[in-house]
Amino acid sequence: MKIVVLGNQARAVANFWTVLMRHMRAGGHDVICMVPAGDPAAEARILAASKPELPAEGGRMPSLRILHYPLDRKGLNPFRDMATFAALYRIFREEQPDLLFASTIKPVIYGCMAARLARVPHIYATITGLGYAFEADSRFKRWINRLSVFLYRQALAGARGIFFQNRDDLRTFQASGILGPSSRVLMVRGTGVDTHHFAVTKLPPLPKGKKKVAPEKREIVFLLVGRLLEAKGLREYAMAARQLKARYPRCRFQLLGPEEQGLGSVSLETVRQWAGDSLEYLGATSDVRPYVTAAHVLVLPSWHEGSPTSIMEGMSMGRPAVVTDAPGCRELVTDGVNGRLCRLRDPQSLAAAMEHFILHPEDIARMGAQGRELACRELDADIVSRRILDDMFVPQAPAQPGASAR
Repeated sequence: MKIVVLGNQARAVANFWTVLMRHMRAGGHDVICMVPAGDPAAEARILAASKPELPAEGGRMPSLRILHYPLDRKGLNPFRDMATFAALYRIFREEQPDLLFASTIKPVIYGCMAARLARVPHIYATITGLGYAFEADSRFKRWINRLSVFLYRQALAGARGIFFQNRDDLRTFQASGILGPSSRVLMVRGTGVDTHHFAVTKLPPLPKGKKKVAPEKREIVFLLVGRLLEAKGLREYAMAARQLKARYPRCRFQLLGPEEQGLGSVSLETVRQWAGDSLEYLGATSDVRPYVTAAHVLVLPSWHEGSPTSIMEGMSMGRPAVVTDAPGCRELVTDGVNGRLCRLRDPQSLAAAMEHFILHPEDIARMGAQGRELACRELDADIVSRRILDDMFVPQAPAQPGASAR
């Protein structure tokens, strides 16, 4: 079988889907990874990380090719989106794949539409989060929401299966009328995390034993990993960091992630204005592990997520998390077990959740161990990938919206 894995950028595919492509190839399937051009380093990572350890049955090594297509990830120019659709249709007609696996908003919408027109037999979509279009807190966003609902409805009408990473997003799609009566809904635990690659690392020093260290002298390092988007809760994080830095001057509050362009993005200048001297911006990286190793606690005050990969990676490395009680986040973190929950868009609540680890540093190792156990048991990328492939290749009766393969 020839499978197309369609993503919105090479870096994201390299981070999230290489284990799945490795399993596809190990099962004897040829894979075409389709991404926009411009990131040869990430493409090299895709090629290296997606190679199976052994040839498939019969001794043949299934192929992996990378093809490019034009995509304006954040823009609203209809002519550019039409060019994306046309390019995808042309490639699907030329390559004649047997199956499309699409993720993120525009690849799902235009990829599924183009695949249906090109008569690709098996079309699967993964909803990795709702994004800017479903915030609907302004007239402009409400207009974008109506357009997105219409496009999603058209795109997913021809899908064999639709993967959701949390039930809140599923309910939103149901309430919006995107899913039809015959839609086959499948639940999956995010993209999974490579628990071998993101292995447990030793925590930075913590106050312990009989040695009493006053809270204001404790050095706890908090780290937010995420793109510079307002919906990641950057403003709330900066405000909480400022409050806590005033009381606990030795604690550190770090932000790691690439700049973004377009709707919902936050400029680096704005981040610096919010943060003052309380927040450290670490830039972007292709390997978060050294930064997670240097931190005690991962933070993500996001407004909504599919299933936050940065938190799964941190959990896999033995770090507790502070996240919002929001879709995608609350599925990963149980308050008081492997982290703390805070209220949505509430800097005071976020600061209180973070302060818990300053006042109770003994909980960092305990909650981090609980997170690692959950990552190995349910979130391992090999487990997630096998379940995705089972759902795509094992014949099943169609499910009603809201039903799940497990």
